[in-house]
Amino acid sequence: MAAGAINTTAGSDWGKADFEAIYNCPDPRRYFTTLQPLEYQIPHHGQAVFRAVAEVLRRRRPNRTPLNVVDLCCSYGVNAALLNHRLDLGDLYRRYTAADPGASQTEQLAHEDRTFFATRRLPGAARVIGLDAAKNAVDYAQTVGLLDHGFAENLECDEVSPALRKALAGTDLITVTGGVGYITERTFGRLVDCMSTPPWVAAFVLREVSYQPVSALLARAGLVTEKLATRTFRQRRFADADERRGAFTALTARGLSPEGKESDGFYHAELYLSRPAADAAALPLPELLPD
Repeated sequence: MAAGAINTTAGSDWGKADFEAIYNCPDPRRYFTTLQPLEYQIPHHGQAVFRAVAEVLRRRRPNRTPLNVVDLCCSYGVNAALLNHRLDLGDLYRRYTAADPGASQTEQLAHEDRTFFATRRLPGAARVIGLDAAKNAVDYAQTVGLLDHGFAENLECDEVSPALRKALAGTDLITVTGGVGYITERTFGRLVDCMSTPPWVAAFVLREVSYQPVSALLARAGLVTEKLATRTFRQRRFADADERRGAFTALTARGLSPEGKESDGFYHAELYLSRPAADAAALPLPELLPD
C-alpha cells in the first residue's frame, strides 16, 4: 500500500488484503483508524528520506524556489503533510484516531485541519502536486492546504490532462511510498514525457514487486537508479496469515528470502533514487543518506 494507493488494474496479485474502501473516503479518519493497528509506517520513513533529498536539491538549485514535488498515490496528502510541516506520523495518527469517524462532519474537520496545518507549516515549504485516482482523498488534501494542486487521474489508463501537464512544468522531484505495483512504468512514462528536464525520483517499493520496468523507463529518460543497499524499511504488519503466505510466495518467485526481513511479520520496502548520472556521481546514495 502506498500512502494512498491508486486503484488500478495493475494491483498486486499475491493476495494482499483489500483496503480499497479506506482510500476514497470523504476525510482521512477511516484511513488512519484502519491502518494504525497494523503499524503502518512507511510515510514515517519517507519523511526522513524525502526531506534529505529535498534539501540536497535545494542546495543544487538555489535559484529554483520553491522546490516542486509531485507525490504519486498521494491519497489524503500524508507525504505532503510530513514533508512540509512540523509534524510526524504519530501526530497524524493521534489527530485522526482520537474521535469516532462519524463524530463530526467532514466540513468541520476540514475547517479545523486548515488551521492545524497552516500553523505548523515549515519555512521554505515545497510546492506539492498530488496525483491519485481517489478523488475524495485528493480533494480533501487540497481543501486543507496540503496540496498546492491535486489531480484525480489514473495514468495507467488515461493520458495526462492538459491541466496536469501544465502543472508538471518545472518538477524537481517525484515521490512515492509504496504505490509501485498499483502503478507501473506506464504512469511514470506519461509523467516524464511531460517534463523538459527529467526530475529526481525517490520511490519506496515493496520487495514483492520488481522496480526494473520503472528503472528501465527512467534510464531511457536519462536517469541512473540506485538502490539503498544497507537496509529495508518496514511498511506495515501483515493483516493475516493469508497475506503472509502470499508475500512469502511472491518473494520466492523473485528469488528472495524473507529471513531477517518479512519473517518479522511486516512487509518490507526498498528505497530507489533515480537521478542524472552527474548528480549520482557527485553524491552517491549512501553519502546522501548516511544513516
